[in-house]
Amino acid sequence: MDKKEIKQYGIEGMHCASCAITIEKNLSKLKGVKRANVNYATQKATIEGDLDASEVERVIKKSGYKMVGVVSKKKGEEGLNINNHNHSKIDTKKEIKKERNLFLLSAFLALPVLILSMFLMNKSFGSLVVQSVLAGIIQFGIGYRFYRGMYYATRNKTANMDTLVAVGTSAAYFYSLASTYILGGEVFFETSALLITFIVLGKWLEARVKGKAGDAIKKLIGLQAKTARILKNGKEVEVKIESVKVGDTIVIRPGEKIPVDGVVLNGRSAVDESMISGESIPVDKKKGSDVIGATINKNGSFTFKAEKVGADTVLSHIIKVVEEAQGSKAPIQKYADKISSYFVPTVVVIAIVTFVVWFFVVGSTFVSALLAFTAVLVIACPCALGLATPTAIIVGTGKGAENGILIKTGEALEIAGKVKTVVFDKTGTLTKGKPVVTNLVIAKKEIKKTELLSLSASLEKNSEHSLADAILKKAAEDKIKLSEVSKFRAVPGSGICGVIDKKEVYVGTEKFMQKNGIKFESHLKNKKSKLEGEGKTVMIVGVEKEVIGLVAVADTVKKTSKKALKLLHKMGIKSVIMTGDNKKTAEAIAKKVGIDKVLAEIMPEEKAGEIKKIQEKGELVAMVGDGINDAPALAQADLGIAMSSGTDVAIESGDIVLVKNDILDAVKAIRLSRMTMSKIRQNMFWALFYNSVGIPIAALGLLKAEYAGLAMAMSSISVVLNSLLLKRRKLD
Repeated sequence: MDKKEIKQYGIEGMHCASCAITIEKNLSKLKGVKRANVNYATQKATIEGDLDASEVERVIKKSGYKMVGVVSKKKGEEGLNINNHNHSKIDTKKEIKKERNLFLLSAFLALPVLILSMFLMNKSFGSLVVQSVLAGIIQFGIGYRFYRGMYYATRNKTANMDTLVAVGTSAAYFYSLASTYILGGEVFFETSALLITFIVLGKWLEARVKGKAGDAIKKLIGLQAKTARILKNGKEVEVKIESVKVGDTIVIRPGEKIPVDGVVLNGRSAVDESMISGESIPVDKKKGSDVIGATINKNGSFTFKAEKVGADTVLSHIIKVVEEAQGSKAPIQKYADKISSYFVPTVVVIAIVTFVVWFFVVGSTFVSALLAFTAVLVIACPCALGLATPTAIIVGTGKGAENGILIKTGEALEIAGKVKTVVFDKTGTLTKGKPVVTNLVIAKKEIKKTELLSLSASLEKNSEHSLADAILKKAAEDKIKLSEVSKFRAVPGSGICGVIDKKEVYVGTEKFMQKNGIKFESHLKNKKSKLEGEGKTVMIVGVEKEVIGLVAVADTVKKTSKKALKLLHKMGIKSVIMTGDNKKTAEAIAKKVGIDKVLAEIMPEEKAGEIKKIQEKGELVAMVGDGINDAPALAQADLGIAMSSGTDVAIESGDIVLVKNDILDAVKAIRLSRMTMSKIRQNMFWALFYNSVGIPIAALGLLKAEYAGLAMAMSSISVVLNSLLLKRRKLD
């Protein structure tokens, strides 16, 4: 079965949340679309399904907007070719320049209208003709997009910001036009002219501040090298980064950026990997060392083989995750979308009622009633409400990325702040994941420690368990010769076995030995218990039907683990350690770092069940693990937080990826979520409060229509600026 494709499309022409909702509804109706999400703040549509881009373009065009590019990938694949990433994005600089030019033109035309009508108060026919022409150019030239938007909104059986602006300004302009050439009454061309001018000013300022919200992506893109120096037929040739292929040999000199991911072939140096690890101390590189694209070489020179290029590099993975997160919606956005869908029709009704009351009930002039009608239409705009959630998500996920916290979706960002229990894997999460052999205990005098180490290491060389490296490293240090193993078999969470020199050899837990009928004597059990009490993991080694010894391995706790748990408890969050290791070892680690509850000797397939038990108590659970062995538990948890080795980002395993492999960042992720959600709630409150206060003031005739337009524009800008304040907040 083919994997579904996830595609992102840039969209031009959206003016408010209602626009995004209309496009989203129309795209969702397409056959083959599994999920469609349109984000007003990022001006992008994200679609999952099997469909052609031309069909999407047709629907977007029919909705009244323009598609400006597409980037796609198969579901389950990661990465994005950095050099092509702009294909899915609106050109922000172009948009800002366009809005600025429209505002300057509108202001230039509106100024004479304002001077003639309000300062000179020239009521002559010639003056009115000039005003009607200048105001007309603004109304139908600069304001054309509002009519176009209203037309398509009507076709889609809805109403949006364009509807409000077009109806309100048309009422003012056409009445003034009729008064000038037919009725001979009062005119207010300055109202429609200034109204459109202020709205365009708002759009220009909004585009500028929205551009700042997406700075994180720009910074990440800026990290990428533009060229690479590759060896061809013994000669160095400089090529563009997109021309580098897997297998190319690349030459790196002092001070240069490493263009792509790969493995060092020759030479030595130190590389600044702070953009990935957050550590300022350069990392030594020699033959066989991994290097990461966009990191900076310091003093030495070396050559390396390109292994990951374009969409497969670590930096490309990071950019893709951040870009998709910024285009996603948090569950709270559904409330804003629902309000927006009813908002415009409700405002139109309020505006009509305002006119009727002023003209027919109060008995005011037609002009006064019309101006109140226009002010209500213009001051009420769903833009601020539409920007409340996505702008905060853009800034929040961007800030996370800058701190090595990759948040995949808006939903993950929202859930993180609500988590009540955090479950931790032990090895590689709370501990460094690089254990060492501390004790070799023999069962009988005739058995040598070298024999015990040789047998266990020979078996472990076939194992993928994290403790295998410690035993192999010890064997290499002691120059122990390893034997050939046949009939190797691994039982996850229990142990391994195989045949060495025609004898069956077992390495694993006490349960594993019992299951295979291997006798485990009491004096060895006591020694095992003592070692486990010291926080060491003990593996039993059996040959045929008897135990020949014990291998104790210790994994040191990460420096930040204790601090992270202390901070979690301060935030009122409970902690659990869940491991396949024995209970005594788990309890010793839990005691060192301050964990509340211990779940030990849990098989990998049982971990998801343990998470479910906690969830059944009504608690939102986050699981922090290495993203491989813990994949089922990460998937079962309400929030999966995957640790990353830096070079192999476990993006598919969790909702949040910690690039620096530090659980302190899990605490920062929860804190960032709480700060972001606080901003969203603030934004939504002020957007609704603004309309709740502004509409009655306009309906009472206390606000001029042109000032209502300016106030409407400022409300959107204030929401974006409030979101941008997140950038100044510290996560420590």
